[in-house]
Amino acid sequence: MEKMAILCDYEWCTGCKSCEIACQSEHGLPIGKTGIKVNKIGPWPLGEDESGKWQIDYLAVPTDQCDTCAGRREMGNQPTCVKHCQAQCLFFGAYDEMAELAATKGKQALFVLRDA
Repeated sequence: MEKMAILCDYEWCTGCKSCEIACQSEHGLPIGKTGIKVNKIGPWPLGEDESGKWQIDYLAVPTDQCDTCAGRREMGNQPTCVKHCQAQCLFFGAYDEMAELAATKGKQALFVLRDA
């Protein structure tokens, strides 16, 4: 099987958690369980010069519950987290394609998924 991956461009992730909610709804998961989890990074000031710049990012990370929405993909659809991402910062595809996309800029995280 081809290795699949999810790419999160966290420069644009707003932390809205629509990916989490869509996943829970799609799979009937209880509150607190999801196939993707949005993590908050920061906030804290950058540097000691008080330049007014702050670190605050959100990063969506697939969990062990993620099955890459196998049923949806069999029908030719994207995983529900990708489809419902309000910031359109989640991408899904073959590992090689996602790695190529990840190499185009910074602030992206590539997650290789178990055999999909």
